[in-house]
Amino acid sequence: MKNCFLLTALFLLQACSLFAADDSGKVPAAEEIISRMATLDLQRQSTIEGYAGMRRYVLENRSMQKRAEILVRVEGDPDGTKHFEVLSEDGWKAANTHVLRKMLESESETSRPDQRAMSRLNFTNYDFQTVSAEMVAGRLAYVLVAKPKRKEKYLFQGRIWVDAEDYALVRAEGSPAKNPSFWTKSTHFVHAYQKSGPLWFPLSTQSVTDARFFGTTDVNIEYFDYVPKTQPPSQVTLLSTKEQAMSVSTPAHRGKQWQK
Repeated sequence: MKNCFLLTALFLLQACSLFAADDSGKVPAAEEIISRMATLDLQRQSTIEGYAGMRRYVLENRSMQKRAEILVRVEGDPDGTKHFEVLSEDGWKAANTHVLRKMLESESETSRPDQRAMSRLNFTNYDFQTVSAEMVAGRLAYVLVAKPKRKEKYLFQGRIWVDAEDYALVRAEGSPAKNPSFWTKSTHFVHAYQKSGPLWFPLSTQSVTDARFFGTTDVNIEYFDYVPKTQPPSQVTLLSTKEQAMSVSTPAHRGKQWQK
């Protein structure tokens, strides 16, 4: 009985806080949220020289009693392009080769600047509508409905959660705007992000795919050890000094150094 009372109280407190936010006009229009998200995201990216991190992919198909797992290192360039290196793989080899590795190839391709523009969260690719505000991991977030303007497999339909303070993407949930394959009946995913210092990095991805003949397949991705790649001014100075010293060495020495 006590637990029921506490749960009810927590629910009412959360509901009251959301109504208070709506009544006081603290939930901005979708145009303002998306615009500020794009601006602040560019500012955050400009402070780092890319990033590096680790991922663990786990695929499970219960009807076939199959499991596949790969461990991956990822590096992001300053322009957002992603590079993947598979460190280990285990389990169902066919799924590792034809599903998980294909996912890496697809993400690497779509991360290039010319391709990324086609799937960016903006009003060129989506229509947005602000729904409400709610707490996510102890922080207030704005909830928006995202409707794709084109039926493409790299766009999605669903909802996004945008942090009310940093205007960073906190969560995205939905389904592809276009079915990626005849063999796929439906796919639903949930992406989650977390703040690390001033930056936001992915935390987890959960997706459930209902495929013809193969049944339901779950793919879970765990993201960890994500760190920004920066070059402090002190390192730049030291590097410049070293290059100056090398400039008086023999040409052969300079050639070997660059080859390294």
